[in-house]
Amino acid sequence: MVASAILAVWFRIQSHEKDMIHGALFDLEGVLYIGDYPLPGSREALLSLQAAGIPMRFITNSTRLTRDAIVDRLAHMGLEVEIEHLFTPVVAARDYLIARQLTPHLLVHPDIEDEFADLLGPAPGAVLLGDAGPGFTYEALNQCFRLLLDGMPLLAMGSNRYFREGNDLSLDIGPFMAALEYAAELEAVVLGKPSTEFFLAAVNSLGLPPHDVLMVGDDAEMDVCGALAAGLRGALVRTGKYRHGDEPKVEPRGGRVFDDLDAVVDYIL
Repeated sequence: MVASAILAVWFRIQSHEKDMIHGALFDLEGVLYIGDYPLPGSREALLSLQAAGIPMRFITNSTRLTRDAIVDRLAHMGLEVEIEHLFTPVVAARDYLIARQLTPHLLVHPDIEDEFADLLGPAPGAVLLGDAGPGFTYEALNQCFRLLLDGMPLLAMGSNRYFREGNDLSLDIGPFMAALEYAAELEAVVLGKPSTEFFLAAVNSLGLPPHDVLMVGDDAEMDVCGALAAGLRGALVRTGKYRHGDEPKVEPRGGRVFDDLDAVVDYIL
């Protein structure tokens, strides 16, 4: 009887340990801040996790700002993030191009063009697509289309449908990527969320198995479902670009839904 009781306690401890979260990934826009303002409780949430010894990484599909600019922007809002803890598609795209010795043809936002200046050349070997904003003109897209017809691969720094810009939603990379895929009859290589490799790069930097890490985001598909597909756990917060009715996208797959970051921190701890 004593041995059975000890064994039962051991199994409960093992089960509890298996369910514990040992690390966290956070999306930025819509989760920690909106526009130029931090969301209520975001700074306190990060400090609570830091005090509890929960390592964190920050993973964003933003392709309008460099990592330095993002870190500076967060600092102005009182959110301290170390640059090596920030994972962006711009860095992933540079690594991909360098590893394969590809010269890019850029359709990206002007503010990040300098990030690829050392990789440019007279004979591009790939089309690199970012959130070009007003740069998404017919002429620019048509030029990309013709290069793709010549056999170049399409590299997309994310596939989000839209993002929150102030109080409104705006088109993101996804619709333009889909148009080029359809026209050129090919499939893009996605270098940001929801790419499994993108999530695992952040997870590997924590030195943890994916199941021990929780991804927190406001995008049901790109953040939560993408993380779940990569073997992580996923939490959707009802802030940012969350829309009523997103719950069925994540809950059947094991994702959790929370009203705010306070509730997420309580769940983690």
